[in-house]
Amino acid sequence: MVRDVWDMGDAYEAYVGRWSRRVAHEFVTWLAVPPGRRWLDAGCGTGALTAAARAAGAQRVLGVDPSLGFLRQNTGDRVAGDARALPLGDGRFDAVVSGLALNFVPDPARAAAEFARVTAPGGTVAAYVWDYAGGMTMMRLFWDAAAEADPDGGQDEGTRFPLCRPEPLAALWRDAGLADVAVRPVEIPTEFTGWDDYWQPFLGGQGPAPAYLAALGDDKRVAVREALRRRVPVEPDGSIRLTARAWAVRGIRP
Repeated sequence: MVRDVWDMGDAYEAYVGRWSRRVAHEFVTWLAVPPGRRWLDAGCGTGALTAAARAAGAQRVLGVDPSLGFLRQNTGDRVAGDARALPLGDGRFDAVVSGLALNFVPDPARAAAEFARVTAPGGTVAAYVWDYAGGMTMMRLFWDAAAEADPDGGQDEGTRFPLCRPEPLAALWRDAGLADVAVRPVEIPTEFTGWDDYWQPFLGGQGPAPAYLAALGDDKRVAVREALRRRVPVEPDGSIRLTARAWAVRGIRP
């Protein structure tokens, strides 16, 4: 099985970081956490959600991530750590958030319990993840092409991450003891200037689809590329205009 790779911030930004920043803005607006509060960004990566929290008036945002490569690119307060065992005391934060990371944690229930533990009573715990099954079009097209060109190949993120749906997310939050749980979709446009702008980030090796592609031989990689090229809708000006949907969940620590 191909191992997910998360260590090159620039390649991640080109692949999905740029789209995460758009989701992060809408997500933080939805949370409506008052200014001047203390935030924790668990799985902070290169800092998309951290930046959105700061822009919303957070007093301080601490980022935690296991990837030293990503932390080096994140310019905020940050510390290396595992979401399943946060190196932080109980009740320290008014808002604990996580963007595009929870489904990659081997034990998401343990991570959700940790998020609740470090949140102050009355504080907000929230996360968002891509809708890999149908709403994240750039990846959906890729895995459909991979299934055609390499039927016995990589594992589709849509089937690999059943957590990335409304009902499992809500159940995860309720099981962590959180109250007033709500789930909503966040949809954004993902517009590419042309084929190279769409395809090249898949060659960066960051995340499941690029890691799978990097492990292929040249012939099979070309077969996936051509199967994908046949599927991608191209506008008359050469641009590619898709959409991406994330599922967002929030709850309150009693």
